[in-house]
Amino acid sequence: MADNLEKKSLRNLLLEKRDRTSFDLMKIASEKIQKKLKKINTFRNAQKIGVYYPIGSEILTQDIIQELLSNGKEVFLPKVIGDNIEFRKILDFSSLEKDSFDIMEPKDDCKTDNNLEVILVPTVGISPDGVRLGYGHGFYDRFLAKNKTTTISLTLEKQIVKNIPRSEHDIIIDWIVTEDRILKTQR
Repeated sequence: MADNLEKKSLRNLLLEKRDRTSFDLMKIASEKIQKKLKKINTFRNAQKIGVYYPIGSEILTQDIIQELLSNGKEVFLPKVIGDNIEFRKILDFSSLEKDSFDIMEPKDDCKTDNNLEVILVPTVGISPDGVRLGYGHGFYDRFLAKNKTTTISLTLEKQIVKNIPRSEHDIIIDWIVTEDRILKTQR
């Protein structure tokens, strides 16, 4: 999926901004986001939930994953297969291993199930109306185009931008959760 220059420039700016967030601030923001997430009924009531393992300066999801597992929820993490991702069930953190890019993902023997009720989507930037800016590889957009589910973006308040150029393949995110607020996007 071709990435336009405007998106690329915005992505670099937002990543730089997010990367400057101290670990302590990220930990505090992640804890606040975890608490806010539980206020969304669709998330709270879901049994099968897709979550990502954080890379770089992404919102820390390890405590969310642990809490979901402790509450008896079925937790699925993405695994890259060629140009696509599929979600595989994990039983605990020992179900994960580092891939060739040093990203934690489910081991090969984890069961695949892409029929999830909710997916937490990693986000570089997002507009209030749900246009998400990812890393530009299109993994989540391709997945979500084929697998309809409720999507929730976990992001820092400073990563919300007024306007993100939308491509025809971009999937609109349903919910945005930051350390300060919960936004339901308008569809």
